[in-house]
Parts: sequence; C-alpha cells; structure tokens
Amino acid sequence: MAPIRNLRELVERATALGPCRVVVPGADSRTALGAALEGEARGLVEPVLIGDRRAILAELEALGADPVRYAVVDEPDLGRAARRAVALVRGEGADLILKGKLSTAQLLQAVLDREQGLRGPGLLSDVLVTEAPGGEARLLGVTDGGLNVAPSLEEKRRILENGVRVFHRLGVERPRVALLCALETPTPAMPHTLEAAALVEAAARGELPGCELFGPVALDGALSVGAARAKGIAHPAAGRADLLVVPDIETGNALGKAFTWLAEKRVAHVVEGARAPVLIPSRAEGSMDKLCSLALGVLVARGGA
Repeated sequence: MAPIRNLRELVERATALGPCRVVVPGADSRTALGAALEGEARGLVEPVLIGDRRAILAELEALGADPVRYAVVDEPDLGRAARRAVALVRGEGADLILKGKLSTAQLLQAVLDREQGLRGPGLLSDVLVTEAPGGEARLLGVTDGGLNVAPSLEEKRRILENGVRVFHRLGVERPRVALLCALETPTPAMPHTLEAAALVEAAARGELPGCELFGPVALDGALSVGAARAKGIAHPAAGRADLLVVPDIETGNALGKAFTWLAEKRVAHVVEGARAPVLIPSRAEGSMDKLCSLALGVLVARGGA
C-alpha cells in the first residue's frame, strides 16, 4: 500500500476501512459533535454521544441533525462521562474515543485507571500528523506534545516506537525519524543531545527497527535538505524527516500548535499505546481537524492503510 500523502487521502483511506464506533464524552461540544456527524455522513464512524442529554440534543438540532437518530447517554458529570466512554470501549464493542467538552486530564484519568482503564503493555503517547511543509506531498508527525511531560531516555524510546507504529499504519514502511534538539553535537550541557545520541546508537545495534533514525538535530536540519547540507549533516535522511521526536512536552505542544496557528495547516492526533485509539485534539481545534483525527483513529483501530 502506497504511503498516505495528505490529510484528504487520510480521510479517504480511513473511510474505506470504516465505519468504526466512536464514543464522544462531553458530546455537547460543537466542534467534536460536528466532526462526529461529518464522519457519520462519510461512513467513517458511528457515534455514541455521552454527556448532558439536553445540551447534546440542542446542539444536534443547531447542527441540523435529527436527534432521534443518535444514541445519547445522559451523563452530565464529565468525569463519569469519561469513565462511561472507557467502559463502552472495554466491554461493549466501541472502537475509539473522541474527546468532547472535557479536559484532556479528565479523559486521561479514566483511560489510565489501572483497573478499569485502557492501559496497554507500554507507554501512552500522543502522535500529531500534518502535511509536510514545502509543497512535498507527504505527511509529517510530531511526538509527544500531549502526554509525557519530561520523558526519560527509556520513555523517549517508547514514544519513538509508538510514533513509528503510527507511521507504519499510514503506509510509510520505513519512516525517517529526527530526534529534535537545539543543536547537532552531543554535549553534557544539553542532556537531550546525549539521549538522542544514545538512541541513535541503540538503532545502530538493531534495537529500534522499522525506521531510519538520526539526531541530535535542530528543526532546520530535520526538515530542510539545504539547511542540513549547510550544517554538514551527512545522514541520508537529514532534511527529509517524516517524524519529529521532541525532547519534552513544551516543545511538542508549541510545535504542534504552530502548525495550526502559524502555518494554518490542518492536523490530526491519536494517542498510541492504549488498548484502543484515544483522540485528544485541543478544544480550540475546528471540526475538520477533529474529522482528520477521527480518520487517523480509524486507521489505527483497523491496523493501517
């Protein structure tokens, strides 16, 4: 299967694999509900809506939808709504969760519950996907700007593995992965550079298969072939990264939001590593971004393009 080249193709490929049953806790969010309805119209998802029933029905009517057509679970308390969404995935056949009008922390508290949550055997991390800059028809990922605040070396390894797995499902057989830092030379004054070098050494030993890993590298050397050459970066993947692994959550959060608010690009997110895809787009993102997240979640749930 050829790699998915843009977000339009992402939605098309996912639609061909759907529909998936998506649970939306806090469903009286106009953008999340709009995305769920658009996804249903495309045959991508079948929504189950959880939250304040009266508010949800009002939003459905405001969006021109017939409320009687939708499964609505009345649970105004957002914490309980999150737990009910997780229970529907665990025991009643739902495929994925889309965050509605509740905070990421409220949803993740339910997802990460050790007894009743959706923890998998590894680490959970957020993978953002957008279209690469410069006019090249390919996708670009950023991880992790959503969950892990200051990951250790071992946690960075798991974050990297999660991101590579998502890109495999996008049809990228051997993604080029850049370990972002402020400069390219390992130095004790910048511990992230030492950790990047350690991960590259682990890849050289065959411990991180399925990708081409390079770093430490700054953003320009990761995304611009010209900048990489000017800096003397010899790695064949330099300037052509498919996936950017950031050193901490502040970097990932700022970089991810820059695509939306500076570059004005659409984005999609998925939390990888749970027993089912969890979608935690920002409450400020629009319906089309959330539709793209739904598509990414369907691809992950179905095992790829």
